[in-house]
Amino acid sequence: MTWSATDRYGMDAAPGGLAFVQDLLNTFSAGKPRKPDWLEDLGAAQVWLDAALSGWSRATGRRAPVVELDDRDRESLHDFRGSLRRMLARQGDGASPGPGSPAFPSMAASVRVDESGTITTEAAGTGWRRVASLALIECFEAQQTDALRRLKICRNERCACAFFDRSRNKTGVWHDVRVCGNATNLRAYRARQRAQTADRPAPVTE
Repeated sequence: MTWSATDRYGMDAAPGGLAFVQDLLNTFSAGKPRKPDWLEDLGAAQVWLDAALSGWSRATGRRAPVVELDDRDRESLHDFRGSLRRMLARQGDGASPGPGSPAFPSMAASVRVDESGTITTEAAGTGWRRVASLALIECFEAQQTDALRRLKICRNERCACAFFDRSRNKTGVWHDVRVCGNATNLRAYRARQRAQTADRPAPVTE
């Protein structure tokens, strides 16, 4: 299974359809050195979306919708991604909903019951709204199994990749503790050392 946005950061994908949400988040310019933001260009956004919808279809066994973006769709999808990233970042910090929480526009979805009695929720709308509806449905379904809490934004601001936390107690905050955790802790240690040096009284000279 290939998720192009997530693969370029060398990370494992989230399970099932939640990998589509992770891949959308990872179209963001992140990593070191910074990768291009695929939602800044219409052509790149469409290439990513076609591949991601195909990946979603393979992961879920469901037919992928056909979505053609225009530049207004691209801008709106860019904004939606930002709200989604802020929501997951607040979730990772343990923040409760309140002032400053990201606002999402209303999204349509349809509920279907097949011949076997299986109930499914399908994305509705056109353009970017179809993509956002699909992403939010996957978030909702992951929330029901508590898997959404494992989809996080790396706390290293110089990285900021979206990763799926597979730690037993769901407390991971770095996409890779050896890469991002150690680097962040070292920067914090050096900052404390500089602050202590600045606060130290100057030696008295006679």
